[in-house]
Amino acid sequence: MPTLDRTKLEALLQSEAQLFHRNHPKSYALYQRARKSMHGGVPMLWMIRWAGSFPVFVAEAKGAHFSDVDGNNYVDFCLGDTGAMTGHSPEASVQAVMAQMQKGITLMLPFEDVIAVGEELQRRFGLPYWQFTLTATDANRFVLRMARMITGRPKVLVFNFCYHGTVDESFIILDDDGQAISRPNNMGPQIDPTLTTRVVEFNDIPALEKALQEGDVAAVLAEPAMTNIGIIHPDPGYHQALRELTRKYGTYLIIDETHTICTGPGGYTAAHGLQPDFLTIGKPLAGGVPAAVYGFTDEVSARFSAVLDLDDADVGGIGGTLAGNALSIAAMKATLENVLTKEFYDRAFQLQERFTAGVESVIQEFRLPWIVKRLGNRSEYWFRPNPPKNGGEAAAAIDHDLDRYMHLYALNRGILLTPFHNMALISPDTTEADVDHHTRVFRDAVIALFE
Repeated sequence: MPTLDRTKLEALLQSEAQLFHRNHPKSYALYQRARKSMHGGVPMLWMIRWAGSFPVFVAEAKGAHFSDVDGNNYVDFCLGDTGAMTGHSPEASVQAVMAQMQKGITLMLPFEDVIAVGEELQRRFGLPYWQFTLTATDANRFVLRMARMITGRPKVLVFNFCYHGTVDESFIILDDDGQAISRPNNMGPQIDPTLTTRVVEFNDIPALEKALQEGDVAAVLAEPAMTNIGIIHPDPGYHQALRELTRKYGTYLIIDETHTICTGPGGYTAAHGLQPDFLTIGKPLAGGVPAAVYGFTDEVSARFSAVLDLDDADVGGIGGTLAGNALSIAAMKATLENVLTKEFYDRAFQLQERFTAGVESVIQEFRLPWIVKRLGNRSEYWFRPNPPKNGGEAAAAIDHDLDRYMHLYALNRGILLTPFHNMALISPDTTEADVDHHTRVFRDAVIALFE
């Protein structure tokens, strides 16, 4: 089993960074220009964390590929971190957007297509009532407000190192002593999250029950499988226990499918027969156009209606002028009907199996203490011999330098992986040649590192 030479890794990182700089002079020039009008030279702060010392500026994207302003072409396994899981600019979504733009973009009024989308969401996810917004963050914020309003309880429960966008309550982790603390670099929290939130490890049933026993938790907010700290699958029977315990203690269960929609047309919920009180999802629903939804049960609907004051509904903290806008709805209808289909998932799953097998073949060839984990059309490789069981174990396994090396090596050879962890998504436009190209590049990166 080879040993990682940290000195060699540092030298390779420097070499790859120099190669990146040489191959992206126009992106670098645009980055310098951007720094004069945008903080950090990027439209969103986290973009400064890409593997290069500056971001690639995209010229055009279509399907599973894109080109940059320097003329470099890439296979895109990031796909907007699920936002473009449908492939860039799927034809059905593009045509629907173009047609709707001629008829009105935002109206603050419903139109018939919104009913078709609601009915399709009912069919896929099994919940009867739906509402619309623009991001999954807002969807999660809104259902947390609903749960607190209905139950009269102040607390929320999340899992250690979870990810639910920028929901304030979710920026909480367990320290080395198992105590809840605000997540490091939690930027200007409105309130200390330890006052609003309980946090336990995923897959820890006794800790979950202990946290719910006090009777002050309005809702558990959970991904059905963790994804943003890496793919962490639930243990057998965990979801049954989660559902039973939330019902036992009068706590609502919110399932956030924003990333786990990779598991099938109805997400993990439909694939595994989950029974949430609320379901939230965003990102790929409208083919890349901003759109998100939240659904809930008959019981939630009745209890919410009983305490809702319609005269103040517009200033109650739930809603948004652009939520449910005509353009997003048109794109969502077309994407659900024509893109996120069973055929899409069947093809994507087959390609993801090929991707996983390719990476595993290299790991076995070089006897590396690494593994690959897969969830639907999403997979990633870990630099540890055993799969982590929870967020704490996953966070402890992060190797930032090795992550950056693998990303930068791939980027310099025409492959974009999802940033901050070694994750790949498959779109309907990805080809076997794209997957095999990644296997070759991954193998070359390993050879450079260990031989």
